[in-house]
Amino acid sequence: MKPWSLPAVALICSRVLGLEAQTPLAASSAPSSAPPYREALVSLHKSLVEISSISGHENDVGSFLVDYLEQRGFVVQIEALPPADTNDTEPAKPRFNVLAWPGPNRRPSPKVLVSSHIDTVPPFIPYARNDSGQLTDDTLISGRGSVDAKASVAAQIVALQALLESGRIAAEEADAVMLLYVVGEETSGDGMRFFSSTRGQLDPPPTFRAAIFGEPTEGRLVCGHKGIFGCEVTAHGRAGHSGYPWLGKSATEVLMRGLVRVLDTDLGSTETMNTTVNVGLLSGGAAGNVIPELAKATITGRVAIGPELDGGKIVAERFKEVLRSVDEEAFEIDCTYGYGVVECDCDVEGFETTTVNYGTDVHNLAGNHTRYLYGPGTIFVAHGPDEAIKLSDLESAVEGYKDLIMHALKEN
Repeated sequence: MKPWSLPAVALICSRVLGLEAQTPLAASSAPSSAPPYREALVSLHKSLVEISSISGHENDVGSFLVDYLEQRGFVVQIEALPPADTNDTEPAKPRFNVLAWPGPNRRPSPKVLVSSHIDTVPPFIPYARNDSGQLTDDTLISGRGSVDAKASVAAQIVALQALLESGRIAAEEADAVMLLYVVGEETSGDGMRFFSSTRGQLDPPPTFRAAIFGEPTEGRLVCGHKGIFGCEVTAHGRAGHSGYPWLGKSATEVLMRGLVRVLDTDLGSTETMNTTVNVGLLSGGAAGNVIPELAKATITGRVAIGPELDGGKIVAERFKEVLRSVDEEAFEIDCTYGYGVVECDCDVEGFETTTVNYGTDVHNLAGNHTRYLYGPGTIFVAHGPDEAIKLSDLESAVEGYKDLIMHALKEN
């Protein structure tokens, strides 16, 4: 039987890229109340977190996942992406998304996509646990990606395995669920966007009715999240001696006045959310006694208005107007418009709901499918030095993903 093929995409043999299979945990006597998958879940999560996978360097964790899933009877395909621009001197290893579904059918007809990302932000933080070998509900697991988003990856895989082993998903319908683990979510979203734009080349092209995205949502089902836009701002002035400021024009001063006005302006809000702007980078001037001729800023805005397709552009244009109200001629503004508020389905019995301020890959997967956003852990520790998750939250997410997968199969 013919496996899926990507004519324009190089498929890399998992046997060549594969790492060692996951390392089993040391034996421990789990409490009787522990779910039967506890050891497997913790072991998989540990293996994922122990592998550094900062955006642009996802090869090793992807290779591990390929071997892990193949050893458990999944059919696995990978799609290679162009190397990321990481400014490294050494050639980067190949980057690829991992697609998988329960075997043996090599021409699946998936109804539901279950997805998360395998890249993390820097720096790498080693795996650690606060127990002495005895796992409990209160065991705290830390390390880079322990929450965002390797907790989702581990919980999703274990949830699907549990549904298959219990028979809740019949063997003849096993390929109704497909797993997708993408690279690059923390930077440009190139992994999901690449999958979205090339999936029509797969044989057969998948037509999902629903997609479940894994991100840290504190175990709540997300009804929507903010959009995003970004701008590079350059202010132009005229250099001169700082003792005679009226003879020049300070680009730094103009930029500061413009950004303060932006921060004081409502660029778009609703009853529940408001657009925010982060001035992430600032630079300018040549010396302390020279009127600055040039000043630059890099900003990121979190968009609280729709529509999804144009909301980012609407807010970015308002941003430009505010700056030019300070000085019509000084600013050179280059914006990436992004997108507006992203709505998700959150009408599922048994789930608490929320909205979040961060962006996800939900927008990057085109198509007319129902969208769910859910996962373990809190965003408030993700990306920080204290990223960690309680075992009880990780296990609760397995149950949550099981319920979501079954709901999606039934309703879609």
